Amino acid sequence: MILETFGVEKYVDEFIDSTNYILKVMKYEGSQSSKPSIRAHSDQNLLTPLYQNEVNGLEIQNKDGEWINVKPLPNTFFVMTGESLSVWLNGGLRSTYHRVMMKVSKARCCVGMFATPRGGYQVKAPKELVDDKIGLLFKPFDCEEFLGFYSIHAARGDLELILRLIVMSKILQSIIYVKQ
Repeated sequence: MILETFGVEKYVDEFIDSTNYILKVMKYEGSQSSKPSIRAHSDQNLLTPLYQNEVNGLEIQNKDGEWINVKPLPNTFFVMTGESLSVWLNGGLRSTYHRVMMKVSKARCCVGMFATPRGGYQVKAPKELVDDKIGLLFKPFDCEEFLGFYSIHAARGDLELILRLIVMSKILQSIIYVKQ
């Protein structure tokens, strides 16, 4: 449906064939702390459908920087856009900046299906989404190489570098989206 909305449905087979899926079950212990259980971030993948129990905790940040609670509804999925999909759509959708804030003593459980580009696949916007008015906004990249770079620096404890890269990414995104 997303590809149809952007008029690039002819790439659906390529998109599916170039994607790996990771199913992850997560549990966040209840807490009434004012600190996030999971720091604020955007997923680096393409898309994350998320199923969660009835316990609040997931928050997303709107374009004005305000945090909004995502109230879990029974038998529904919440779908978050990742950085790779944002790049693939040439900025047509923003990645979902989110965090987990546990404010109750009950545990929050959820299941996420992380759709990630396969190693070797160049994430780049289709030519139909690039024109003279809106040029190519993001340099094509191999997601596996990027995640490898990220993991190496995280393992070295170079979190300051990673945080600077994330902040720069957010600044560049805001500049790019203002341009549109």
